Amino acid sequence: MTIIYRFSDDHIKQVHQLYKSVWWGKERSLEDTQNCIRGSQICIGILDEDHKLIGFTRIISDFIYKAIIFDVIVSASHRGNGTGQQLMSLVKNHDQLVKVKHFELYCLPELESFYKNLGFSTDVGGIKLMRCSNS
Repeated sequence: MTIIYRFSDDHIKQVHQLYKSVWWGKERSLEDTQNCIRGSQICIGILDEDHKLIGFTRIISDFIYKAIIFDVIVSASHRGNGTGQQLMSLVKNHDQLVKVKHFELYCLPELESFYKNLGFSTDVGGIKLMRCSNS
């Protein structure tokens, strides 16, 4: 496996295909995917032996207090073999993120146990997620 931090046009197309494989990413256009990757401070990809993207995540951070992890995706054919754990380890041990105090992410209830095993908790002092749509 190969780890990448810079994404060629072909890699971005592969990220877009990963988005299409998950319910929350199906509506994303290729242009949105390009802008999303370019607008994120850190992107991490895992390629298989054939140089096909099998895992992806992106991070936005102040590099001191918080790093928000977005879009953790592992291709369906590679789930359950440690790729997701490897992605999260790459995030936590990234040179620019090792001093960050808190990592945060959103996840579905069925993924809570996966993230709890990696040290994440839903106990965040009563903080609630709030959202406002930009019309």
